Amino acid sequence: DVMRENAFQKDTVQTDVVQENMCKKDEAQKNGIRGAIFDLDGVLLDSMSVWNDLGVRYLKKRGIEPKDGLGQILFSMSMEQGADYLKEQYHLPDTPQEILNGIEQMIQDFYFYEVQPKEGAKELLQFLQKQNVKMITATSSPREHVTKALQRIGLFDYLEQIYTTGEVGESKHSPKVYFTAAEALGSEPSRTLVVEDSLYALQTAGKAGFLTAGIYDALGEPDQEQLKKDAYIYCRDLTELQNHIFTENGGNQR
Repeated sequence: DVMRENAFQKDTVQTDVVQENMCKKDEAQKNGIRGAIFDLDGVLLDSMSVWNDLGVRYLKKRGIEPKDGLGQILFSMSMEQGADYLKEQYHLPDTPQEILNGIEQMIQDFYFYEVQPKEGAKELLQFLQKQNVKMITATSSPREHVTKALQRIGLFDYLEQIYTTGEVGESKHSPKVYFTAAEALGSEPSRTLVVEDSLYALQTAGKAGFLTAGIYDALGEPDQEQLKKDAYIYCRDLTELQNHIFTENGGNQR
């Protein structure tokens, strides 16, 4: 779920983040984490690659060799704009809508049959389940795609529910999806950990009063330094996050 924010947005949301995290840390150490809300792409699912090279995958599937730098060109475009660009630049006989349909089918196939869990994902969910921490996912990806993926790789049964920004009606620039998930978990924000790989989403959750964990993904958030500064917890991988939760919360015994 990575988006590029402009400097103004960063400045406005990161004010007082350090002080907020200190207060949250004190409360979390006293009470422990009761609920966890996980992003999927780049956090539990190793899926960022498909979003970063959609155009390349699509052309190669059709036997067309893409030009260097295509992924960077398409990165800032919507899927509709990308379909128009591919048609014009590679002289494809299909209509833009047919190209878009082909790309969407390719994305579906990736989630249904290919995507794998991030390293340490199952172990982390098992650990939290044993600690009686209820878990939910909040994602910008389509429900059907991620449900099939989670079922296939054995993570679905650890989760109470899946919430999507499309169904909630607001993107992760709004905290609505996090508040909706926390209500379902029965966990107040100050005792609920939101795990994200993208800066803007983590900042949204942090400003709304949630504990936040920033997770590194090689194909994800470009501003890792700011992610590290704004996160309550910053980890290179999910195994490190598991160790951090266990150590800081004393096994989360309440």
